[in-house]
Amino acid sequence: MGKRAFFALPPWRRLVLVAAATAATCRFVLTPSLVSGESMEPTYGRRGVNAVFRLRYLLHPPRRGDVVAMRYHGRAFLLKRVLAFAGETVEFRDGRCIVDGVPLDEPYVKFPCDWDLPPRLVAPGRIYVMGDNRSMPAEAHVGGEISLSRLAGAPLF
Repeated sequence: MGKRAFFALPPWRRLVLVAAATAATCRFVLTPSLVSGESMEPTYGRRGVNAVFRLRYLLHPPRRGDVVAMRYHGRAFLLKRVLAFAGETVEFRDGRCIVDGVPLDEPYVKFPCDWDLPPRLVAPGRIYVMGDNRSMPAEAHVGGEISLSRLAGAPLF
């Protein structure tokens, strides 16, 4: 439909088309989301608005270091950092994340961390995610090993 054809429609039809396009975009492409909580500080502040780009991982899987949006409860999303993949062993020793015996370079972690978590093998079909604010106790983070089916996309910015 061209520009002239669109504006030739009665106003109520234009409104219906715009509403349908907006609803489809918000449901399947860009879902608005509120950022709250401190687990991703300083990368994402405690309060803010972002959009989850739902098509981000349509053609390729997430990469180590990506920030992903994962489904939490219903339509709620959590933002977390990808640290390890299926078949890899991940652990925290003296606050450092170690994958398959190699410490990760994590320039996004700005606060001191003292975590010691035992090694765990990431199961098939799963990834290991964690927030950037490691000064919080590990138990306060929602993360760890999650199913790839919980990935909803990635934050737009």
